Amino acid sequence: MDRFGVSWQIVPKRMPDLLASEDPGVVCRVSAAMMQMEKIDIAALEAAAAKEPTHG
Repeated sequence: MDRFGVSWQIVPKRMPDLLASEDPGVVCRVSAAMMQMEKIDIAALEAAAAKEPTHG
Protein backbone atom coordinates (compact mmCIF):
# COMPACT_ATOMS: atom_id res chain seq x y z
CA MET A 1 0.00 0.00 0.00
CA ASP A 2 1.07 3.53 -0.61
CA ARG A 3 1.09 6.28 2.01
CA PHE A 4 -2.61 6.90 1.34
CA GLY A 5 -3.59 3.29 2.00
CA VAL A 6 -4.19 2.48 -1.67
CA SER A 7 -2.85 -0.76 -3.13
CA TRP A 8 -1.87 -0.56 -6.81
CA GLN A 9 0.52 -1.92 -9.39
CA ILE A 10 1.55 -1.26 -12.95
CA VAL A 11 -0.19 -3.49 -15.49
CA PRO A 12 2.17 -5.06 -18.05
CA LYS A 13 1.48 -4.08 -21.68
CA ARG A 14 0.96 -7.76 -22.55
CA MET A 15 -1.93 -8.15 -20.09
CA PRO A 16 -4.72 -6.66 -22.26
CA ASP A 17 -3.62 -8.86 -25.18
CA LEU A 18 -3.91 -12.01 -23.07
CA LEU A 19 -7.32 -11.01 -21.70
CA ALA A 20 -8.64 -10.02 -25.14
CA SER A 21 -7.74 -13.30 -26.84
CA GLU A 22 -10.28 -14.70 -29.27
CA ASP A 23 -9.78 -18.09 -27.60
CA PRO A 24 -12.09 -18.24 -24.56
CA GLY A 25 -9.88 -20.95 -23.03
CA VAL A 26 -6.91 -18.58 -22.99
CA VAL A 27 -8.98 -15.83 -21.36
CA CYS A 28 -10.30 -18.27 -18.74
CA ARG A 29 -6.86 -19.68 -17.89
CA VAL A 30 -5.22 -16.26 -17.74
CA SER A 31 -8.04 -14.84 -15.60
CA ALA A 32 -7.94 -17.79 -13.20
CA ALA A 33 -4.14 -17.55 -12.86
CA MET A 34 -4.27 -13.78 -12.33
CA MET A 35 -6.90 -14.05 -9.58
CA GLN A 36 -4.51 -16.18 -7.51
CA MET A 37 -1.68 -13.61 -7.67
CA GLU A 38 -0.87 -10.84 -5.23
CA LYS A 39 1.48 -9.29 -7.79
CA ILE A 40 1.11 -9.82 -11.53
CA ASP A 41 3.59 -12.37 -12.89
CA ILE A 42 3.44 -11.98 -16.66
CA ALA A 43 5.58 -15.11 -17.26
CA ALA A 44 3.08 -17.21 -15.29
CA LEU A 45 0.19 -15.67 -17.23
CA GLU A 46 1.94 -16.37 -20.55
CA ALA A 47 2.42 -19.98 -19.39
CA ALA A 48 -1.26 -20.26 -18.46
CA ALA A 49 -2.24 -18.89 -21.86
CA ALA A 50 -0.01 -21.47 -23.55
CA LYS A 51 -1.16 -24.27 -21.21
CA GLU A 52 2.41 -24.68 -19.91
CA PRO A 53 3.03 -25.70 -16.30
CA THR A 54 4.38 -22.93 -14.05
CA HIS A 55 7.23 -23.16 -11.55
CA GLY A 56 5.83 -21.34 -8.58
